[in-house]
Amino acid sequence: MKTSIAFLFLIIAVIAVSALFRSGEKPATQPVEGLPWQIEILPNGETRVFGLIPARSTLHDARVRFGTDMEIAVIAAPGESGSLEAYSSSVTTGVIMGKMILVAAVDMETVARLRQRAVKAEYMDGTTRKYILHPDDLALAWRMPIASITFIPVASLDEATVLRRFGVPGERIRVDERVEHFLYPEKGLDLALDSKGKEVLQYVAPRQFARLREPLINVAPVTTRSP
Repeated sequence: MKTSIAFLFLIIAVIAVSALFRSGEKPATQPVEGLPWQIEILPNGETRVFGLIPARSTLHDARVRFGTDMEIAVIAAPGESGSLEAYSSSVTTGVIMGKMILVAAVDMETVARLRQRAVKAEYMDGTTRKYILHPDDLALAWRMPIASITFIPVASLDEATVLRRFGVPGERIRVDERVEHFLYPEKGLDLALDSKGKEVLQYVAPRQFARLREPLINVAPVTTRSP
């Protein structure tokens, strides 16, 4: 009985979050902060989203904001040196639930050292491996600045919702029949809209936006257009 009630409340919460994404209405209570579309452009050209400033805030700052249950590890696919990442399978940004992955700005030598000193390695999906850091390396790892923030919301989006919430993109790139990227260079945001899967929002410092755009161009997109 308790499990059924808990599941019912979860369904109600998901419906409510989806309604918030799609509705133009604002709650009657205090304004909600930390929502995915609330991207503040700072005077120096940097941005703040989720209370974090890409390329300046650290993984520790994210951990303080989203909870100490956030994990950290070196993630590496076969043939790659890997990247230092902090991640959580469940965070709440404002009132929007989702998964968050933060990639650290770390030189390859440091990543290699962390990987070599890892206490163990575990397989994730397929052949990608997760290297659990040595306890002595955790303090250093959490101090690393955030290079990018990836947020995968529970609620599904559509084109109308994206345009209403995030505004008109600077460019739209369709990479296949399912996925179209809405690019906001001045906000440092690449929003991938998937008609048959989960949407993916990636944030970087605006000055580093080419890191998000260039891989899309290199895969010979089906269409590239500006609004």
